[in-house]
Amino acid sequence: MLVSITGLADKLAERFRGRPPEDVLSWALSEYHPNVALASSFSREDIALIAMMTDIRPDARVFALDTGRLNEETYEASEAVRRKLGVRIEWHFPDREQVEQLERTKGLYSFRESLENRHECCRIRKVEPLARALSGLRAWVTGQRRDQSVTRAALPVFETDEAHGGILKINPLTEWTEEQVRSFILERNLPYNRLHDAGYPSIGCAPCTRAVLPGEDPRAGRWWWERPEHKECGLHRPSHGGESKNASGASPRRGKGNR
Repeated sequence: MLVSITGLADKLAERFRGRPPEDVLSWALSEYHPNVALASSFSREDIALIAMMTDIRPDARVFALDTGRLNEETYEASEAVRRKLGVRIEWHFPDREQVEQLERTKGLYSFRESLENRHECCRIRKVEPLARALSGLRAWVTGQRRDQSVTRAALPVFETDEAHGGILKINPLTEWTEEQVRSFILERNLPYNRLHDAGYPSIGCAPCTRAVLPGEDPRAGRWWWERPEHKECGLHRPSHGGESKNASGASPRRGKGNR
Protein backbone atom coordinates (compact mmCIF):
# COMPACT_ATOMS: atom_id res chain seq x y z
CA MET A 1 0.00 0.00 0.00
CA LEU A 2 2.77 2.45 0.94
CA VAL A 3 4.65 1.78 -2.28
CA SER A 4 1.61 2.39 -4.46
CA ILE A 5 0.58 5.56 -2.62
CA THR A 6 4.14 6.88 -2.68
CA GLY A 7 4.19 6.35 -6.43
CA LEU A 8 0.82 8.07 -6.70
CA ALA A 9 2.04 11.08 -4.71
CA ASP A 10 4.99 11.49 -7.08
CA LYS A 11 2.79 11.20 -10.15
CA LEU A 12 0.27 13.69 -8.77
CA ALA A 13 3.03 16.15 -7.89
CA GLU A 14 4.10 16.11 -11.53
CA ARG A 15 0.54 16.25 -12.85
CA PHE A 16 -0.44 19.26 -10.73
CA ARG A 17 2.85 21.15 -10.89
CA GLY A 18 2.05 24.86 -11.13
CA ARG A 19 -1.71 24.30 -10.92
CA PRO A 20 -3.84 26.39 -8.53
CA PRO A 21 -5.07 24.97 -5.20
CA GLU A 22 -8.64 24.81 -6.49
CA ASP A 23 -7.58 22.28 -9.15
CA VAL A 24 -5.89 20.12 -6.53
CA LEU A 25 -8.96 20.23 -4.29
CA SER A 26 -11.36 19.57 -7.14
CA TRP A 27 -9.44 16.41 -8.03
CA ALA A 28 -9.19 15.30 -4.38
CA LEU A 29 -12.91 15.73 -3.73
CA SER A 30 -13.94 14.01 -6.96
CA GLU A 31 -11.57 11.13 -6.27
CA TYR A 32 -11.99 10.57 -2.53
CA HIS A 33 -15.12 12.23 -1.10
CA PRO A 34 -16.45 11.39 1.49
CA ASN A 35 -13.18 9.77 2.56
CA VAL A 36 -11.13 12.96 2.41
CA ALA A 37 -11.26 15.81 4.93
CA LEU A 38 -9.51 19.05 5.79
CA ALA A 39 -7.80 19.30 9.19
CA SER A 40 -8.56 22.83 10.35
CA SER A 41 -7.10 24.91 13.16
CA PHE A 42 -8.94 27.94 11.72
CA SER A 43 -5.81 29.67 10.53
CA ARG A 44 -6.20 31.97 7.54
CA GLU A 45 -4.89 29.15 5.36
CA ASP A 46 -7.46 26.68 6.65
CA ILE A 47 -10.32 29.12 6.24
CA ALA A 48 -9.26 29.83 2.65
CA LEU A 49 -9.24 26.08 1.97
CA ILE A 50 -12.67 25.62 3.57
CA ALA A 51 -14.04 28.28 1.23
CA MET A 52 -12.44 26.62 -1.81
CA MET A 53 -13.66 23.16 -0.81
CA THR A 54 -17.23 24.21 -0.10
CA ASP A 55 -17.31 26.05 -3.43
CA ILE A 56 -16.62 22.68 -5.05
CA ARG A 57 -18.75 20.56 -2.71
CA PRO A 58 -20.96 22.15 -0.02
CA ASP A 59 -20.75 18.87 1.90
CA ALA A 60 -16.94 18.76 1.93
CA ARG A 61 -15.69 17.38 5.24
CA VAL A 62 -13.79 19.51 7.76
CA PHE A 63 -12.57 18.38 11.16
CA ALA A 64 -10.89 20.20 14.05
CA LEU A 65 -9.13 19.24 17.27
CA ASP A 66 -10.32 20.85 20.49
CA THR A 67 -7.28 20.43 22.73
CA GLY A 68 -9.00 21.98 25.73
CA ARG A 69 -6.47 24.86 25.72
CA LEU A 70 -7.48 26.84 22.62
CA ASN A 71 -7.86 30.61 22.59
CA GLU A 72 -11.39 31.98 22.78
CA GLU A 73 -10.68 33.77 19.50
CA THR A 74 -10.17 30.42 17.79
CA TYR A 75 -13.61 29.22 18.87
CA GLU A 76 -15.11 32.50 17.66
CA ALA A 77 -13.41 32.09 14.27
CA SER A 78 -14.66 28.52 13.91
CA GLU A 79 -18.22 29.54 14.65
CA ALA A 80 -18.03 32.49 12.24
CA VAL A 81 -16.76 30.15 9.49
CA ARG A 82 -19.49 27.61 10.25
CA ARG A 83 -22.18 30.26 9.89
CA LYS A 84 -20.67 32.06 6.89
CA LEU A 85 -19.89 28.99 4.78
CA GLY A 86 -22.51 26.58 6.11
CA VAL A 87 -19.91 23.92 6.80
CA ARG A 88 -20.29 21.20 9.41
CA ILE A 89 -17.24 21.02 11.70
CA GLU A 90 -16.38 17.56 13.02
CA TRP A 91 -14.78 18.24 16.43
CA HIS A 92 -12.47 15.71 18.09
CA PHE A 93 -11.33 15.82 21.72
CA PRO A 94 -8.50 14.33 23.81
CA ASP A 95 -9.09 11.25 25.93
CA ARG A 96 -10.42 12.49 29.28
CA GLU A 97 -8.52 9.98 31.39
CA GLN A 98 -5.19 10.79 29.75
CA VAL A 99 -5.66 14.54 30.31
CA GLU A 100 -6.67 14.01 33.94
CA GLN A 101 -3.66 11.76 34.58
CA LEU A 102 -1.27 14.25 32.95
CA GLU A 103 -2.50 17.26 34.90
CA ARG A 104 -2.82 15.44 38.23
CA THR A 105 0.73 14.08 38.07
CA LYS A 106 2.62 16.89 36.29
CA GLY A 107 0.49 20.00 36.75
CA LEU A 108 -0.94 22.41 34.20
CA TYR A 109 2.28 23.63 32.57
CA SER A 110 4.52 20.56 32.34
CA PHE A 111 5.03 21.27 28.63
CA ARG A 112 7.33 24.19 29.51
CA GLU A 113 9.66 22.03 31.59
CA SER A 114 11.18 19.91 28.82
CA LEU A 115 10.81 18.97 25.18
CA GLU A 116 9.81 15.48 26.27
CA ASN A 117 7.00 16.85 28.43
CA ARG A 118 5.82 19.14 25.65
CA HIS A 119 5.70 16.24 23.21
CA GLU A 120 3.73 14.24 25.77
CA CYS A 121 1.13 17.02 26.07
CA CYS A 122 0.89 17.38 22.28
CA ARG A 123 0.56 13.63 21.90
CA ILE A 124 -2.39 13.51 24.30
CA ARG A 125 -4.14 16.66 23.13
CA LYS A 126 -3.39 16.58 19.39
CA VAL A 127 -1.67 13.51 17.97
CA GLU A 128 -3.98 10.84 19.39
CA PRO A 129 -7.19 12.75 18.51
CA LEU A 130 -5.81 13.31 15.00
CA ALA A 131 -5.29 9.57 14.57
CA ARG A 132 -8.96 9.02 15.45
CA ALA A 133 -10.05 11.78 13.09
CA LEU A 134 -8.10 10.23 10.21
CA SER A 135 -9.33 6.72 10.86
CA GLY A 136 -11.17 5.49 7.78
CA LEU A 137 -9.99 8.33 5.52
CA ARG A 138 -8.10 7.74 2.28
CA ALA A 139 -6.68 11.27 2.15
CA TRP A 140 -6.50 14.46 4.19
CA VAL A 141 -5.88 18.11 3.41
CA THR A 142 -3.77 20.62 5.36
CA GLY A 143 -3.09 24.36 5.15
CA GLN A 144 0.69 24.06 5.46
CA ARG A 145 2.93 26.33 3.39
CA ARG A 146 6.64 26.09 2.69
CA ASP A 147 7.54 29.55 3.95
CA GLN A 148 5.94 29.05 7.36
CA SER A 149 9.02 27.52 9.00
CA VAL A 150 12.33 25.74 8.47
CA THR A 151 10.60 22.42 9.17
CA ARG A 152 8.34 22.92 6.13
CA ALA A 153 10.81 24.31 3.60
CA ALA A 154 10.70 21.18 1.40
CA LEU A 155 6.96 20.54 1.73
CA PRO A 156 5.39 18.90 -1.36
CA VAL A 157 1.81 19.33 -2.53
CA PHE A 158 1.25 15.57 -2.29
CA GLU A 159 2.92 13.20 0.15
CA THR A 160 2.44 9.77 1.64
CA ASP A 161 1.44 9.93 5.32
CA GLU A 162 3.20 6.85 6.61
CA ALA A 163 2.36 7.77 10.21
CA HIS A 164 -1.33 7.21 9.44
CA GLY A 165 -1.39 4.05 7.40
CA GLY A 166 0.07 5.44 4.20
CA ILE A 167 -2.91 7.59 3.24
CA LEU A 168 -2.46 10.54 0.88
CA LYS A 169 -1.70 13.91 2.47
CA ILE A 170 -2.48 16.96 0.37
CA ASN A 171 -1.02 20.44 0.93
CA PRO A 172 -2.65 22.64 -1.75
CA LEU A 173 -1.20 25.94 -0.48
CA THR A 174 2.41 24.73 -0.42
CA GLU A 175 3.65 27.44 -2.78
CA TRP A 176 1.41 30.27 -1.64
CA THR A 177 2.83 33.23 0.24
CA GLU A 178 1.30 34.81 3.31
CA GLU A 179 0.28 37.78 1.17
CA GLN A 180 -1.64 35.52 -1.23
CA VAL A 181 -3.53 33.99 1.69
CA ARG A 182 -4.35 37.43 3.14
CA SER A 183 -5.56 38.69 -0.25
CA PHE A 184 -7.83 35.67 -0.74
CA ILE A 185 -9.41 36.16 2.69
CA LEU A 186 -10.02 39.88 2.04
CA GLU A 187 -11.31 39.41 -1.50
CA ARG A 188 -13.81 36.79 -0.36
CA ASN A 189 -14.72 38.76 2.79
CA LEU A 190 -14.12 35.68 4.90
CA PRO A 191 -14.01 35.69 8.70
CA TYR A 192 -10.67 34.97 10.35
CA ASN A 193 -9.11 34.68 13.79
CA ARG A 194 -8.78 38.21 15.18
CA LEU A 195 -5.53 37.25 16.91
CA HIS A 196 -3.91 37.59 13.48
CA ASP A 197 -4.48 41.35 13.79
CA ALA A 198 -2.81 41.34 17.21
CA GLY A 199 0.54 40.00 16.00
CA TYR A 200 -0.19 36.27 15.94
CA PRO A 201 0.72 34.87 12.47
CA SER A 202 0.68 31.30 13.83
CA ILE A 203 -1.89 30.24 16.43
CA GLY A 204 -1.97 27.08 18.51
CA CYS A 205 -2.95 26.42 22.10
CA ALA A 206 -3.24 29.55 24.25
CA PRO A 207 -0.37 28.85 26.69
CA CYS A 208 1.98 27.86 23.85
CA THR A 209 1.39 30.85 21.57
CA ARG A 210 2.44 34.49 21.85
CA ALA A 211 2.50 37.48 19.51
CA VAL A 212 5.68 37.93 17.47
CA LEU A 213 7.80 41.05 17.17
CA PRO A 214 8.39 42.85 13.85
CA GLY A 215 10.94 40.91 11.82
CA GLU A 216 10.58 37.70 13.81
CA ASP A 217 9.85 34.39 12.10
CA PRO A 218 6.09 33.76 11.99
CA ARG A 219 6.44 30.66 14.16
CA ALA A 220 8.67 32.39 16.71
CA GLY A 221 5.57 32.76 18.87
CA ARG A 222 4.95 29.01 19.00
CA TRP A 223 6.72 27.22 21.91
CA TRP A 224 9.01 30.26 22.06
CA TRP A 225 11.24 28.60 24.67
CA GLU A 226 12.33 25.92 22.14
CA ARG A 227 14.73 25.85 19.20
CA PRO A 228 13.17 26.52 15.76
CA GLU A 229 13.78 22.99 14.46
CA HIS A 230 11.72 21.57 17.34
CA LYS A 231 8.62 23.65 16.64
CA GLU A 232 6.25 20.95 15.46
CA CYS A 233 3.65 19.19 17.60
CA GLY A 234 3.67 15.79 15.90
CA LEU A 235 0.61 16.37 13.72
CA HIS A 236 2.80 16.81 10.66
CA ARG A 237 5.61 14.29 10.36
CA PRO A 238 7.55 15.14 7.19
CA SER A 239 7.95 12.49 4.53
CA HIS A 240 9.95 15.02 2.54
CA GLY A 241 13.10 15.16 4.65
CA GLY A 242 11.99 18.11 6.75
CA GLU A 243 14.34 21.06 6.72
CA SER A 244 15.90 21.81 3.37
CA LYS A 245 19.65 22.24 3.00
CA ASN A 246 21.84 24.19 0.64
CA ALA A 247 24.62 22.75 -1.51
CA SER A 248 27.09 22.77 1.39
CA GLY A 249 24.70 20.71 3.49
CA ALA A 250 23.94 23.59 5.85
CA SER A 251 20.41 24.65 6.64
CA PRO A 252 19.42 27.94 5.00
CA ARG A 253 19.11 30.94 7.28
CA ARG A 254 15.66 32.48 7.34
CA GLY A 255 15.85 36.23 7.40
CA LYS A 256 13.26 38.94 7.64
CA GLY A 257 11.98 38.22 4.15
CA ASN A 258 11.48 34.50 4.76
CA ARG A 259 8.50 33.17 6.67
